[in-house]
Amino acid sequence: MKQLADSTIEVETVQGTGLLIINADDRGRDSETTDRILDCVTIGTVSSASAMVFMLDSERAADLAREQTVDCGLHLNFTTAFSASNCPMRLQEHHGRVARYLRRSRVAQAVYHPGLASSFKYVAESQIEEFERIYGVPPRRLDGHHHMHLCANVLLGGLLPTGTLVRRSFSFRSGEKGNINRLYRTAVNYLLAERHQVADYFFALPPLQPQSRLDEIFSIARQHVVEVETHPVDREEYEFLTTGEIFRGAADLQIARGFAFHQRPE
Repeated sequence: MKQLADSTIEVETVQGTGLLIINADDRGRDSETTDRILDCVTIGTVSSASAMVFMLDSERAADLAREQTVDCGLHLNFTTAFSASNCPMRLQEHHGRVARYLRRSRVAQAVYHPGLASSFKYVAESQIEEFERIYGVPPRRLDGHHHMHLCANVLLGGLLPTGTLVRRSFSFRSGEKGNINRLYRTAVNYLLAERHQVADYFFALPPLQPQSRLDEIFSIARQHVVEVETHPVDREEYEFLTTGEIFRGAADLQIARGFAFHQRPE
């Protein structure tokens, strides 16, 4: 798969068919989130889901995913308190240290904290192990709640299993972000591509207007692998995904049934 030089949208013609992957985040956080994602998967507007562990509805979400064959990856959580009654106290303590650091400032995620290296490692490994316990298989795909799987302690600490599919940094139009921001995202994407499979482009579903924005995303997906992140627990996104509006916008472009894609040669 061709990797972009930076995180800006610079569409080039490539060989091979593109792919539109609509991925729903936060599965298992609570029953409403889980059920809304399942609604979207059932009607074909969501390709896959990213599942949280040690949350209120994590185990039920896993059972439903196995029954309904929902493609689920692990939504690593370093910032929001675990809400499941079976979450170990030791994990809560390590998670609390990590969360306080990451929430301190926007810069914290970009700075490696050696004093928290063992806590980050414990929190990541515990979630990977719990995912395997309740889903029956190790996660082959990972991303992060609030995108904190891209923080320095996770990337530089090598906490994401080599060879897995991992969500890249957001893609933006040229000039949409400053030079320093774009350079930082380029470095993050480079580190990811060295050890993982990543999509060509990554966008959030909202804002849903103007329509020209979504049209551009759909156009890119005709020739490139594009992941679009959505949160069906949000009423506006849920309605867009369940009323057929997304099908009208995508026209003849099919939404992938699952997250799997084959890496194209350089």
